[in-house]
Order: sequence, then structure tokens, then C-alpha cells
Amino acid sequence: MYHYTDGGLRNIWLANGYERMETPYGMAITIQDLPGLSRAICKALIRKSSKLTGAEFRYLRQAMLMSQASLGRTLGRTDQAIAGWEKNSKVPKFADQMLRVFYAAHADGNEQVKNIVHALNDVERTIHFVMTETKQGWQSKISEVDLSEQDDCEPISQSA
Repeated sequence: MYHYTDGGLRNIWLANGYERMETPYGMAITIQDLPGLSRAICKALIRKSSKLTGAEFRYLRQAMLMSQASLGRTLGRTDQAIAGWEKNSKVPKFADQMLRVFYAAHADGNEQVKNIVHALNDVERTIHFVMTETKQGWQSKISEVDLSEQDDCEPISQSA
């Protein structure tokens, strides 16, 4: 059996689905279906009867690709509060239950929840609207490219 400690988890053991191999740098482990393993771990975590540990809470959050800040906004807390829960394993009961429900809906393909998660994660990125005047009027296009090196002219205000 292999003790799987990814993401700080301490209570996961693999009976199979992995291979040990010798490399020039020492022994290595390859996992045959890592995304499937991660989903199975998350589903096991949301079904466990005891409270989530900080590492388990972090694992579920990261499985949804959520930052501490975006989860904090969702739960009405700061990113530092989330970091503290994950570090000290003092996850409040409401946050434990909310994250389980949120992950379950996300994993079951609930499009509304997936859209919420994507929207929350998008807040972390700088999004620019590039406006272009066309014959049909002004059009907008979203860009995540750093536009800070573009020509920054002062806007011209129209006088009435």
C-alpha cells in the first residue's frame, strides 16, 4: 500500500492504481488516473461523518480551483480567515457543511454552481474590456492580457 499525502492529506492509502519505479533520482510513484483519484478522494471527504480537517478543507477548495479569497467572499469571510482554518484545522461547522454541499453540486455538474465558481475565480484575474468603435457602434471584447504597457493617454472630455 502507498501512503498518499498530496495536498497535506495524512489519511489516504492507495491499495492499487499506482506504480513504483526507480529513476536516476530515486524511487518515484506514478498514479494511473490522478484526476479520477482526486474526485474519489473529494467524494469520500464530503461523505465522512466527522468534521473536515484543515488539510481536507483545503483539498476540497483546491479541487474546485478556488482561491482562499474567492471562498472567503462566498462564505462572508476574509482570505486570512480561510487560511487560518486550513492551517489550524479549526474549520467552523457552517463552513465545513457549505464547502461539502458546494463541492457535491459542483462535482455533480450543476451548471449554476460551476458558473458561480468560475465567476468567483475570475474575480482574481485582471480583466480588461477593450473597446473598439465599429460602423455598428462601440463593441467590447474581454482581454486578460496585461495592457499596462499600451499607450496611456488622458481621456478627452467632451464639452457640452
